[in-house]
Amino acid sequence: MDRPVLSMGAPRAERADAVRNRLHLLVTAREMIAEQGVERVTMDALAERAGLGKGTVFRRFGTRAGIFHALLDDDERAFQEQVLSGPPPLGPGAGPVERLVAYGRARIGFMLGHYDIARAALDGTQPIPAGEGAISRFHIRTLLGQASLGVADLDMLAVQLTAALEGPFLLYLSASGPTEATQHIERMAQSWQDLVERICRA
Repeated sequence: MDRPVLSMGAPRAERADAVRNRLHLLVTAREMIAEQGVERVTMDALAERAGLGKGTVFRRFGTRAGIFHALLDDDERAFQEQVLSGPPPLGPGAGPVERLVAYGRARIGFMLGHYDIARAALDGTQPIPAGEGAISRFHIRTLLGQASLGVADLDMLAVQLTAALEGPFLLYLSASGPTEATQHIERMAQSWQDLVERICRA
């Protein structure tokens, strides 16, 4: 199976001006983050910088956290496209164990690389960002099946491995701040590789 990651699904059709506004707002938000950090990105500030009405921003994102959810979703889609059709070993063409290692390494880098945006995506009701992990779980489960491990419960093993990759766990470990978070990337990536190789060892 060469395309083991769940499809994100076709986006709902939108008017051309709505699509343009969304893209413009996301580009503008990224510019503001690069220049000023996530703290300075508010609904009002984004509307002013983008030259759009505040109502347009509210209709598009709903809340300030919605801006960052949209940014994460955009980047998530790009990441999944690399898994679906990018070069191996992250994309198709490598063996299942090699792809598991590559996926975990890439996923850890993705989550910690989005530390600030993930925290800004909080809606105030959760102590740390919560990722659903369904796509990772499906991908990991598929690759475990291809690896022919002889494990009785691959579904639960996939759940446990997914927990090692998604946002709550990683952001909890790196809660001291974004600068310190980047220092954990290679340690976590190597630990993931060690874990997968031990599990998959004949």
